Amino acid sequence: MVVKEITSTRVVIDAPAKINLFLQVLGKRPDGFHNIRSLIQAVSLFDTIVLEQSDRPGLALTVSGDIDLSPGPDNLICRAFDLMKKRFRLRSGLNIRLTKRIPVAAGLGGGSSDCAATIAAVNLTFGLGLSDAEMAILSLELGSDMPFFFSGGQAMVSGRGETIEAADYPTDYAVVLVCPDLALSTAQSYALLNMALTDRKDQFSLPRCQTAEGFLEGLKLCGNDFESVHFKSYPVLDRIKRRLVESGAKIVRMSGSGPTMFGLFEKNEKLGYVEDAGREGWRVFIVEPVTLSKQQY
Repeated sequence: MVVKEITSTRVVIDAPAKINLFLQVLGKRPDGFHNIRSLIQAVSLFDTIVLEQSDRPGLALTVSGDIDLSPGPDNLICRAFDLMKKRFRLRSGLNIRLTKRIPVAAGLGGGSSDCAATIAAVNLTFGLGLSDAEMAILSLELGSDMPFFFSGGQAMVSGRGETIEAADYPTDYAVVLVCPDLALSTAQSYALLNMALTDRKDQFSLPRCQTAEGFLEGLKLCGNDFESVHFKSYPVLDRIKRRLVESGAKIVRMSGSGPTMFGLFEKNEKLGYVEDAGREGWRVFIVEPVTLSKQQY
């Protein structure tokens, strides 16, 4: 996340979206989760969280933006505050305002990012002194993909999401996100995977790259295992992929369990595709890789 403001009365944090530059599902674990291997990159599409202490106990959450999202107790922000309140015996209440820009259930990690940002904001507000590593461990109680958001913005992620290895691959490329009007459940996506095909021991190893061109070539050697499931059921995903390729994207891939598709372009590439895609009714964002705050909060 990106800490924008810290004062005695409030904390403002931008919570980024992420993309999975590649994603392997390696098999089901005894605990019911799945082992994965993925190179994840934060990108410059942000939700914004404003947190202020309140004299009233509990949490008052308000949500704005053009995305319909419930502020009720099942919201990950509410669950994060509830966990922190119980764990650290917090007495003061909070007012949190969430400005939502990241599409929901889109494979971009918006809910997880908001949850991680809430943990960081509570840590700052109450002076808990938790490190990034401590907050990452705490966040695993709420979701497998949350520890990434306490990284520097690019990481090789493995296990069920708890093993984070910092990466430093080139980031001088542009990203176009295309999100069709679909909502795909992560749990259903895993259930649909043919684990006979994905229960394997060979893990993709991305070669070291010094240039964006070499990096994008290396990414072509692997993909996203969920594409084999969703492309059969949702032809629109293949249509988006073909349109991005025709527009000059060097890599086209689905992020997470979908449905967002993204294209990676050389920085000097003209992105005329964006206007054309918007006419299809798809949500389109031009973003770039970003570095995240990594510090002791």
